[in-house]
Amino acid sequence: MRPFVFWPPAFLLLAALGFSLIDFGGFHAFLSGVNAWLLSRFDWLFSIGSFAAVALLGWVFVSPLGAVRIGGPDAQPILSRWNWFAITLCTTIAVGILFWGAAEPIFHVNGPPDFTGLDARSDGAARFALSSMFMHWTITPYAIYSVPALAFALAHYNLGRSYSLSGPLSILFGRAMTGRGGALVDALGLIALVAGVAGALGAGVMTLADGLGGLTGIADGPVLRLAVTAAIVVVFVASSVSGVQKGIRVLSDINTRFFFLLAAFVFVFGPTGDIVVLGLKGLGDYAATFIPQSLAFGARAGHEWTREWTVFNFAQWLAWAPITALFLGRISVGYTVREFLFFNLAGPAMFGALWMIIFGGAAINIDVETAGSLTAALNERGPEAVVYAMFAALPLPEAVGLSFIILTFISFVTAMDSNTHSISGVCLKDAVGGEKQRPAEIQVKLFWGALIGAVAWIMTATTGVGGVRMLSNLGGAPGLVILIAMGAVIVAMRAAWFDEVKSASQPARQDPPQAS
Repeated sequence: MRPFVFWPPAFLLLAALGFSLIDFGGFHAFLSGVNAWLLSRFDWLFSIGSFAAVALLGWVFVSPLGAVRIGGPDAQPILSRWNWFAITLCTTIAVGILFWGAAEPIFHVNGPPDFTGLDARSDGAARFALSSMFMHWTITPYAIYSVPALAFALAHYNLGRSYSLSGPLSILFGRAMTGRGGALVDALGLIALVAGVAGALGAGVMTLADGLGGLTGIADGPVLRLAVTAAIVVVFVASSVSGVQKGIRVLSDINTRFFFLLAAFVFVFGPTGDIVVLGLKGLGDYAATFIPQSLAFGARAGHEWTREWTVFNFAQWLAWAPITALFLGRISVGYTVREFLFFNLAGPAMFGALWMIIFGGAAINIDVETAGSLTAALNERGPEAVVYAMFAALPLPEAVGLSFIILTFISFVTAMDSNTHSISGVCLKDAVGGEKQRPAEIQVKLFWGALIGAVAWIMTATTGVGGVRMLSNLGGAPGLVILIAMGAVIVAMRAAWFDEVKSASQPARQDPPQAS
């Protein structure tokens, strides 16, 4: 056990759980205050840091570092390209696109921010909604994931640094990242992940509970949400302790095929022509406004909409990124840096764009055609109900709704399956989630699974989507600090590699040199 990694996050989460049970009103007020302070003081840093991740990886792609093979010139991949893509996609999606894919554009269409000068439910508002979806769910989010994952992969496999977040940072900070200094960094990453995961689990629970309530007639409430939470936690822990080959590979393969099948169904049986037209318009607006959207220029700066949507989404990705990076870096061994950037950034981003074009475009057009049925579902039952209202306008709504429930369940299980391997990896010495796991690894996974589930249930049973947002924002703050540090590590490694290639009189070796 690494006590200075395990116990600080565990104590904070247990204290939060106890506080919420004793005085939920005080707990909620405290979290709200911290959340408001973070957003009012550091919203600009979330925007700049996220944009810098995109720029940095573009720079890396065209640099000599792009040709480096993770693990050295003789390293062999442990996964096929399809399995690599499927596991990466499912690990990073969780339930985000399922919960927000249809709901978020309905928010934006009905309430475009005043800085756009657009009328609600106008064609311009629809284009703005879809371009915002691309900002929140495509290139920038996957750059946030890819920066720490690439830094870890090169540091661990090519430079022999430890299986931890502090491993890459030791390239910059040396011995300060050993002992308690390194443990502090890993603890911060773990704090970010458990907050972000609890928020994402809450979104998944809300989606599943609403869908099950509609199919079975059981009222959506704390009891149903508790049962759903318990089922998710039990299954993802059981899958995780079965090992990577037995659990994650099979689940992610099924999950990814299911994603494509469901998207194809909505595209074919939905308003296909309108989806294509609106998607192309939204992509054009996204490309034209990428920089001002990313950096929150002008009237966007400090605006409530920017904080509630763009910063919230970036914070959500930042919360997952540090610890998830350990897993994403681990499965990338044997591939080059450029291949890494395609399968961890470009490929998933293109899938995200395709999903948002289909689900976002279908939701907007169906809402117009059905006199605001999706808007009514949003106002009456919440964002978790919007996708089911959309399915009601398509063929076989009950069968599709049931399939969506199953997909949501499997999707979160798959994401947490991989992340529990990384959690045990940073909490325990010499534990990287192999096929044969020690009892301590299983116990760590059981502990964190149960605790995350308890926090998620408390928030969704009381504050709903507001609690999900707060947990994501709070988890994003330490994630942002780690992202900036990991970006500096990549700059150091890229500079050292470039210098070696420039000065070499013969072809450079594949292993990058020790950077400091």
